[in-house]
Amino acid sequence: MTERRQPPPVALAWLTWGLLAGIYFVGYFQRVAPAVMVDELMREFQIAATLLGNLSAIFFYTYAVMQIPSGLLSDAVGPRRLATAAAVVAAVGTLLFAQADSLWLAYIARGLLGASFAVAFVACMKLAGHWFPTNRFATVTGISLLIGNLGGALAGIPLSEAVSGIGWRGAILASAGATLLLALAVWLWVRDDPSERGYASHAHPEAHYGMSAGRALKLVIMEPETWLLFLAGGLIAAPILTFAGLWGVPYLTQVHGMARSHAAGFTTAMLLGFAVGGPLLGALSDRMGRRKLPYLAATLASALLWATFLFVDGLSENALYPLFAGIGFFSGALIIGFAFSREVNHPGAAGTVGGVVNMSVLGFAAIQQSGLGWVLDRHWQGSLIEGVRIYDAAAYHAAFTWLGLSALGAVLAVALTRETYCRLRFDSAA
Repeated sequence: MTERRQPPPVALAWLTWGLLAGIYFVGYFQRVAPAVMVDELMREFQIAATLLGNLSAIFFYTYAVMQIPSGLLSDAVGPRRLATAAAVVAAVGTLLFAQADSLWLAYIARGLLGASFAVAFVACMKLAGHWFPTNRFATVTGISLLIGNLGGALAGIPLSEAVSGIGWRGAILASAGATLLLALAVWLWVRDDPSERGYASHAHPEAHYGMSAGRALKLVIMEPETWLLFLAGGLIAAPILTFAGLWGVPYLTQVHGMARSHAAGFTTAMLLGFAVGGPLLGALSDRMGRRKLPYLAATLASALLWATFLFVDGLSENALYPLFAGIGFFSGALIIGFAFSREVNHPGAAGTVGGVVNMSVLGFAAIQQSGLGWVLDRHWQGSLIEGVRIYDAAAYHAAFTWLGLSALGAVLAVALTRETYCRLRFDSAA
């Protein structure tokens, strides 16, 4: 008689998955780090808002481009090998950025960072499908968003103080060593499936059979709801990454007259709301046994809060803290979309669908960061302080209006989906 294996201990599952999620933490730190280095980067490379937006956005462009390859590779070679290699490359990219002496070299470094860290979130989702039961997938994926946003919070006030103390190059250089150590830890500890440690796997049996990259991609792109969830995730998350990840701090310093560290506290509130919203809304969706209803309600709340920010005049600092935190919290519902998209697709293409949907989050953010920089330059009134362009409230309002329209688009995309009730449709059709 074949011995019946037990599922892995919860602590072992969290430790294994958590080490790999650490790469997502570092990647999120690098993603939003330019937000507190705006003046230094503009001065260092002699650039205005459009080029700064491009320098920040190149991370997102290469990240987005790598999402589908990351998903295919995650399905083909497993998250452990993929994430370890990516972290080593990321450490090299971080070192290159810290030492860049020209704008083109900084572009290459940021592009390399985006391409390497692109695998982290997809690998986390792939690993979660093996180490945790299906009805906990949204919760675990939400925790990954929490971990990532903690990395974003580290790139707020702590990084701002580090930049003031040791300079932006020194602060970025220190993160290169941490990334390399994390790569070593993932390689030594993480395993792709509990069976490699003698435990039963939580993955669907179909996920253990090799699926060609072509078939996986075809199945995912032929599913109409993949594209609705692609749009929803990108349109709800990109405004957070655009505001908190680049333009929020200069807006608060230039329009509201805040010190940089003080302004970073407000964008950190948005990121922390985003971090908390992901796991809580994901857990709520798991507990309700519903995907569409909580996702739709959260996207609607996010759109209403963006409208409040844009169209209610005279908001005090005391009002901005909960407003930004609320926007972040409800935008964290994009985590439901990852579980949602996984349930409407074949289980053997779990990594691929994660890559496709996540591509929109970073791709739309890249477009918005660059696009808002262009809008700001179009509305610039000619003010300069120590070589740095200063934009007025009207310029920022014109730019930020696009963030509100993006959030509204997410509402429409989710409204067109069909409920899965937290079950794989593949099983339902079997």
